[in-house]
Amino acid sequence: MKADRFWRTLEEYSNFEEFQRSLLDEFPPGVSERPAFLHRREFLSLVSASLAFAGLTSCAPTVPEKIVPYVRPPEEIVPGRPLFFATAFPLGGYGLGVLAESHMGRPTKIEGNPDHPASLGSTDAFAQASILSLYDPDRSKVIVNGGRISTWDAFITALATELEAKRLNKGEGLRFLTETVTSPTVALQLRRILEQFPAAQWHQYEPVNSDSARAASRTMFGKYVDARYHVEKADVILSLDADFLLSMPGHVRHAREFASRRRTQPGENRMNRLYVLESTPSITGAKADHRRPVRSSDIYVMASRIADALGGKTSTGDAWVDALVRDLQSARGKSLVIAGPQQRPEVHVLAHAMNAALGNIGQTIEYIDPVEPNPVEQLESLKQLTRDMQNGAVDLLLVVGGNPVYTAPADLEFAKHFANVRVRVHLALYEDETSDFCHWHIPETHYLESWGDIRSDDGTTTIMQPLINPLYGGKSAVELLSAVLGQPTRTSYELVKEAWGLDEKAWRKAVHDGVAKTEGLAGGRSAGLGQNYSPPWQRRGGRASNTNFAKPPFLRLRAAALALRVLRLRAAALALRALTRGLLASTEVFAQELPGASPLEVVFRPDPTIYDGRFANNAWLQELPKPLTKTVWDNVALVSPATAQRLNLGQEDVIEIRHEGRTIHAPVWISPGHAHDSVTLFLGYGRTRAGTLGSNRGYNANSIRTSSAPWLAQNVEVRKTGGRYMLASTQSHHLMENRHLARRASATEYGEHPNFAKEETQVPPRELTLYPEYPPENYAWGMAIDLSTCIGCNACVVACQAENNIPVVGKLEASRSREMHWLRIDTYYEGDVDQPEMLFQPMLCQHCEKAPCEPVCPVAATTHSNEGLNEMTYNRCVGTRYCSNNCPYKVRRFNFFDFHAGERPSMSLLYNPDVTVRSRGVMEKCTYCVQRINHARIDAKKEDRLIRDGEVVTACQGACPADAIVFGNIADPNSRVAKLKAEPRNYGVLTELNTRPRTTYLAKITNPNPEVPKVGA
Repeated sequence: MKADRFWRTLEEYSNFEEFQRSLLDEFPPGVSERPAFLHRREFLSLVSASLAFAGLTSCAPTVPEKIVPYVRPPEEIVPGRPLFFATAFPLGGYGLGVLAESHMGRPTKIEGNPDHPASLGSTDAFAQASILSLYDPDRSKVIVNGGRISTWDAFITALATELEAKRLNKGEGLRFLTETVTSPTVALQLRRILEQFPAAQWHQYEPVNSDSARAASRTMFGKYVDARYHVEKADVILSLDADFLLSMPGHVRHAREFASRRRTQPGENRMNRLYVLESTPSITGAKADHRRPVRSSDIYVMASRIADALGGKTSTGDAWVDALVRDLQSARGKSLVIAGPQQRPEVHVLAHAMNAALGNIGQTIEYIDPVEPNPVEQLESLKQLTRDMQNGAVDLLLVVGGNPVYTAPADLEFAKHFANVRVRVHLALYEDETSDFCHWHIPETHYLESWGDIRSDDGTTTIMQPLINPLYGGKSAVELLSAVLGQPTRTSYELVKEAWGLDEKAWRKAVHDGVAKTEGLAGGRSAGLGQNYSPPWQRRGGRASNTNFAKPPFLRLRAAALALRVLRLRAAALALRALTRGLLASTEVFAQELPGASPLEVVFRPDPTIYDGRFANNAWLQELPKPLTKTVWDNVALVSPATAQRLNLGQEDVIEIRHEGRTIHAPVWISPGHAHDSVTLFLGYGRTRAGTLGSNRGYNANSIRTSSAPWLAQNVEVRKTGGRYMLASTQSHHLMENRHLARRASATEYGEHPNFAKEETQVPPRELTLYPEYPPENYAWGMAIDLSTCIGCNACVVACQAENNIPVVGKLEASRSREMHWLRIDTYYEGDVDQPEMLFQPMLCQHCEKAPCEPVCPVAATTHSNEGLNEMTYNRCVGTRYCSNNCPYKVRRFNFFDFHAGERPSMSLLYNPDVTVRSRGVMEKCTYCVQRINHARIDAKKEDRLIRDGEVVTACQGACPADAIVFGNIADPNSRVAKLKAEPRNYGVLTELNTRPRTTYLAKITNPNPEVPKVGA
């Protein structure tokens, strides 16, 4: 429970003298000077796209502009009052239910839809940043044919000519390549196309997919099924390399459900317990009560040991595993085993089997019919398409979304064979790498510009409605497919409404609610796989009779899986291990370990902010510090401290990674808690046609990724090149000079010492102050942040940026501690550098009652309101920065330069009109979203009442998927925030300074298993 155990950087952990001296140097040389030079690429990209791409703020226009008032204004539009429309944010084929905020016809902000089961009123960083992509000036603007601007009519004429010829041979040579499709309308159109052209084929592929889970379910159950996890029902959770809180389908719901079981009171422990085995440190691993770094290739070995023990083996010889097994067995029906999508199918088979053995099916896990109308193993689908292109069997290929030239595994040589196709058409949001290889490029509409529909991971379907007309005249997927069906003039509204066939009342309700009833259209129904489920081949004499799926391969492996399912875990696990030695070497479904492989392996992961590369030109996400590493504007090669020492590697050293004759160069980032003898590479960078900001940044991990092992590369050579590459990381910014602000205790310690968080600091008496006391008001605004539930996902950071017009500064300025985020997530480590515990702490303006920033401002630009807000008056600020120097929390941000210079016209539509924009020389910081407080105040005055509890929701609070941030009126003892502040674990940061912060924290409580040996024991 002592705070001095925490550290944030490796330098702080090592306590270098140079690092300690740097803490004492408040004004390092050159920190206030403009850099003497800029790299040409950095200069061109930032100037041409504007440094304030994301939060571009504007002054008065230099050229007079005429405005025309409404003669008859729309009834529903009231200036200053936003409207909200239900829709869904698509990612990876799945939809996240959201509410899009619109000001006078222009979308400005994304909020979660509280009525949607996938979001529960929350969002993630990708959804929050999607509003920026809508206004991206680098989006595709025109139809291109052979490098020249063309028209929709010209494309329709050319397409009709091609399709007319295809009708004669029933579509021979016609192919469609899409990303994951869960849209009922798109699936219906493709089915009709295949009926018209029986010889045509539909392929699906995207680089981040569920192929391993698909292969495992087909092997286990004889058909494809989706697993739906009920995290809130689980007392004990085991994650096998599964980052289910951040990157898996349904992660927003998982985070909310997980957090609901992390709150506790002294003397009553209803907390769940999380065990994590993983190679790369993740958000889920950081929240674990017990985390063990394990190489990705060894996860299967560990899972087999656990399955052995669950099957009756008395001891594995590993005290950590034995304690885990006993914990799982004690929580039968209330435990959960989750396998990560990047793990090999055998691990998923073992996870299914262990859940069955523990009685979890129907309790903490249920199996539903696939959400996708046409579920496939996508890598195999892409390989089949590539073979057909190589053999000249593809004559006309329509690529509907995606960027396969960039994302396809290197060994497929997709671009080379793609060039064999006579006519190539690409629908995409940007002119990207695939567009370069196509005869026709069609601009795609943003999801906020067009009608559509999509399902979430549990099968919930949302009808997506547009909030604005297409800015660049793009076409949606349903409009392109309608053109293939011979109906090029039909609108997306007509097509989606016809596909649903609802009466007007039902249609309006489905659109309004953002949740549609899906009889006859959607998947997601129970697959009927209870504990006593028998696969079809078992019921019918051992032969697979389900004609909807290809005959499952590896019958011997299936038999072992079935043995697992009927709880003969130990024997089946042994059979699986024996089978994999000879069987896996000859199969393309399972990852293989090559004989004589080097001790190093490479693990591929989607980037936590850029994903698979589709957000490479989104400046908010580029400058968003990645969880744990806090790097911005680049991807890195993660290694453990021990591996770095063995290979003589330092931070920012450039290494050469060679795999099967292919080579990339990547900068090193040493990551505490990373598995030894393993290197993690992130997808999404190294693009050549991403846009002004996203092109030519970082390395392209796809260039050494192969179809035989898309997530794990073995037999890898790593060599230090001697070069260096500058990385920007915010992890060492705003350090607190060894004044550790985090508090943590176990549930047992909390029960014994409920006031431990307050006992670590001495709070001066209230009368010990020279500041004046403010008379009590009806409102005293405050915030409580629960460190037990915060997962450090950064959704709050992007939400704050979108709400408050916060600018982006670029990599160089970010490296100089000049990032402008009003809210930062501090990551603290505790314990051994090879296996540390991790803790996240959001840090924002504390709105101190006795704020040290206020009396030092010479122009009264920062003042105190009677309701407790520390307010900024921007037009008074003269930029002395005295307030920032006097802030012990380091949460004030200064506009060193005019970050919005050279803005593009489309970006002016992005701003929140309720928030003042700032220019050079102005200080800014968190305002507790005062504009939202004032909106609620006006509504309350109209109704002659006080503001209700929960009526004011700050941007960060609304976005948080873990419900870790609570804001409200602390003068109301019945408010939720006041009740949280009354809990024993509530504490203020640096209260010994007598600042009396209105933002307080609830100390993190963990739930460790006392039987698990401590690290180093």
